[in-house]
Amino acid sequence: MEYGEPGHTGQDAFRQTKSNERELIYQAQRGNKSAVSALYEAYVRPIFRYISYRVGSDATAEDLTGEVFLRMVQGLPRYQDTGAPFGAWLYKIAATQVADYYRQGKRVSEPISNEQPSDDTDPLGTLAKQEERAKLREALQTLPEDYQTLLILRFMQQLPHQEVASILDKSEAAIRVMQHRALKALAERLGSSGKARSYLRGEQ
Repeated sequence: MEYGEPGHTGQDAFRQTKSNERELIYQAQRGNKSAVSALYEAYVRPIFRYISYRVGSDATAEDLTGEVFLRMVQGLPRYQDTGAPFGAWLYKIAATQVADYYRQGKRVSEPISNEQPSDDTDPLGTLAKQEERAKLREALQTLPEDYQTLLILRFMQQLPHQEVASILDKSEAAIRVMQHRALKALAERLGSSGKARSYLRGEQ
């Protein structure tokens, strides 16, 4: 399955799910397949995007994303609403899957795709974005695990400090300090702080 970037359909599904998420979780815990599907559709793209920047292969990211949602289904009967966002629970599962992947020594590097873009795209722009993504992946993977997670969630997923703090089990104040240090570390890899922020936000 191709998860890709979150288009209008994925964004709409996410917004609709967030508006009645507690009811969906309640129904999903009782085996309602439509509710489980709605939760999956809302979170599959953001979870895939997070994992894809943590590992060296989109194919591996797809496999790990599948494992995350398998564990979501298995864990739903025991899930308890503690006040933290449901997405924070899923990101924790994703981070665990990535950590297990690296512990097992299965790291795979994926080269930039050689597929030709269609005529209605900008070939040079497409290639540049692929190269920038590869460069960002490489730089991120040299950082500590918590730094990687923080930067991806804050700048690519645009999650608030409070939600990132919940995912990483830290205070908001600690997250703000860590963010400063993580950006500084990434800037050293990429050459400038401005480049680090723009790469993370996809502005290059």
